Amino acid sequence: MAKRSLQVSQEGIKEAKKAFTRAGLTQKQLGERVGCTRQTIGKFFQGKSVDSYIFREICFQLELDWEKIAAPEPAENNLSPSTDIDALVQDIREKLRPTIQQRCSTIRVLDMTQPIGLTDIYTNVNILEQITGCRPLTIAELMQVFDPDSGNFDRFGLSRITRKRVPGLEAVKFYPKLMVLGKPGSGKTTFLKYLAIQCCYGNFLNHLVPIFITLRDFAEAKNHSVNIELIDQMLLNSGITDIQLTELLKHGKTLILLDGLDEVREEDASRVIKQIQEFSDRYQSNRFVITCRIAAQEYTFEKFTEVEVADFNHNQIKAFATKWFQVKENRSSIILSAEEEIQANTAARFIQQLQSNPSIKELATNPLLLTLLCLEFEDAGDFPADRAELYKRGITTLLRKWDAKRGIERDRVYKKLSVQRKEDLLSQIALTTFERKDYFFKQQAAESYIGNFIRNLSDAQTDSEILHLDSSALLKSLEAQHGILVERARGIYSFSHLTFHEYFTARKIVSSSEPQALEKALQNLVSHITDKYWQEVFLLAVGMLQPADYLLQLMKKQVDLLVAGDESLHQFLMWVRDKSLSVKVPYKPAAVRAFYFNLAYDRHPQRDSVGYRDPELIRTLDRRLFTLVILGNIRALEVGLDDILALLCDRTFKLDLNNYPYASTYAFKGAFFLACDRALYLEPKLGQALQELKNLLPDPDADKWKFKQWWEANSQAWIEQLISAIIKYRNIGHNWQFSKQQKKLLQAYYNANKLLVECLNTDCYVSRDVRQEIEDNLLLPIAEIERQKG
Repeated sequence: MAKRSLQVSQEGIKEAKKAFTRAGLTQKQLGERVGCTRQTIGKFFQGKSVDSYIFREICFQLELDWEKIAAPEPAENNLSPSTDIDALVQDIREKLRPTIQQRCSTIRVLDMTQPIGLTDIYTNVNILEQITGCRPLTIAELMQVFDPDSGNFDRFGLSRITRKRVPGLEAVKFYPKLMVLGKPGSGKTTFLKYLAIQCCYGNFLNHLVPIFITLRDFAEAKNHSVNIELIDQMLLNSGITDIQLTELLKHGKTLILLDGLDEVREEDASRVIKQIQEFSDRYQSNRFVITCRIAAQEYTFEKFTEVEVADFNHNQIKAFATKWFQVKENRSSIILSAEEEIQANTAARFIQQLQSNPSIKELATNPLLLTLLCLEFEDAGDFPADRAELYKRGITTLLRKWDAKRGIERDRVYKKLSVQRKEDLLSQIALTTFERKDYFFKQQAAESYIGNFIRNLSDAQTDSEILHLDSSALLKSLEAQHGILVERARGIYSFSHLTFHEYFTARKIVSSSEPQALEKALQNLVSHITDKYWQEVFLLAVGMLQPADYLLQLMKKQVDLLVAGDESLHQFLMWVRDKSLSVKVPYKPAAVRAFYFNLAYDRHPQRDSVGYRDPELIRTLDRRLFTLVILGNIRALEVGLDDILALLCDRTFKLDLNNYPYASTYAFKGAFFLACDRALYLEPKLGQALQELKNLLPDPDADKWKFKQWWEANSQAWIEQLISAIIKYRNIGHNWQFSKQQKKLLQAYYNANKLLVECLNTDCYVSRDVRQEIEDNLLLPIAEIERQKG
């Protein structure tokens, strides 16, 4: 093992004293710059041995070449001029592998009970070459890909990046000095560890030696220095000499990986930044990669290219989840073929559940939150029914747990702003902006919201200028430390996920401690029951309330009032009620009403349409009926006959013998003949009437031209007889003749009922009586509800 100390030669002492005089420093001042005591400086000038990293740093501060003034080391430590540098790289990489393996080969985050192999779980990272927050975009331009008024708006449009993504490994190859920025939990450290492992094993930049440094550990270590000793401690037990390391650096043969600049304490930050700058300047032919949280980076390294870690896309989410559950299965047992299938099914179910829950999938774009979702999914094979609790865990992870798990204490801009207070602040911002549809808001507005909040804290500054500075600093702190607010473009902010925006909005609504304030907040909420972009807020709010009875009752009342003043819609709902009561089926009455609500329509352009067939309300009310409807297994039931008759009406009016003679005839014939058969069994009188109508039709298979001629001459009268018979014997097929406004209102009413039932089906706490009352009165006209109560 090479010695770890150096001393000045006799000639070197003279040069050192001259340089010291030119510098105009005292020994104490020089010691402060170097990071050592005055006594150590004295030993240096006396020619006594000092630690090698202190020796080199003193020389750097005095602008001396340390190799020229150092006393010669023993011959066995000197490299031969004929040393093969490439062979040296291979030798040192091999010696470093145990250290790199020990430091970088595993990850363990959040509530994982044991570490996971990094290469087993690693998913390739993509890089954005333009920092998101530096884009010169306006709010109007950002909103072009985000339409919250649409029924199925793209939640990912809030943060969509349309620019080209570059694979992370390609960016490291292309840029010799790279500053990798990213939101909390975006995978920066994992990326750096992966670089170290791949380089060390010769799979990436195999002409270099990787050096992985956690900047927080370096900053807090004693006797820290900018020189080679920045990496000396890592090599201490690897059998690598200072001379060998120096040769590597001189020849540009190292890949220096500096992780977590944002994790360095405020009192150490200036020194560490200075040391990194000096070190990278001195050994500029080497490759450097530094990671830092995106909003925490205030200092610009002149020769470094800044890039940003991109959010995960669908393929990355799928790849990560597949690897995650495969690793878990491999650990649980020796996988047999059947167990491999189970593992694959687990990953497939996870992806399927994400696809059906856009608000949850939105969180999965962040690798840390994706890990949280995988952990949540492991035990139950599903996501928690209480979405509010799931989102709360994600927010807690970003606000507190992520740093706490790694032992990081960050500087708090506002000393009394606890996690609870931060949540209160974010809730206030969320509700204010959500009500205005301000999904993106300017920095000045965000700072104003923050200022209005913190001015009421006990230690708040009253001076407006100081308050503004505090607000600005706190905004940056919320972005850098937690990543819940992010800068989408230059000077324009939003919540990092629409899900978080909705969560904090719901939290603000339900957190009022005064009964009157809570009642007012809930009444304001239910006024948005037909606004599609408020649906998730409703679902979260009922989960947060204990109990949710009052909110659900307010919602039911608001739903009923939507159509209360329209007599035509009242008559339609009465028909839905009467029709559902006329059939005898073993399903929930509300589900049967939903079935007939959907059935009472015709999509032919010459007829009025009530709405569209949407089985979701049936599904949320009664899965048995929903399953039968979807699978088409209700043909023997009365509702099955009615379904066929409605289909017949639809195909009859769409019969297009000019453009699609074969397809149209086939569809019409199939529906009509099936209706005849079922009606003879379930409704004999209707069956007889349909049979008589059937006898009037020429056989379309025997002579299609004759059938077409007959249809053109007789179809109008024939259809009128068909509809008349269906109405008479089954009470369906009515032409309701709703106006466009009525149809729009009826669709809003139906969607609001769906939302109400979805809220009931969450993991909310609601009394049995209230739940039953709502289900019993679902899709009933308000006059009928009041009559039953009377």
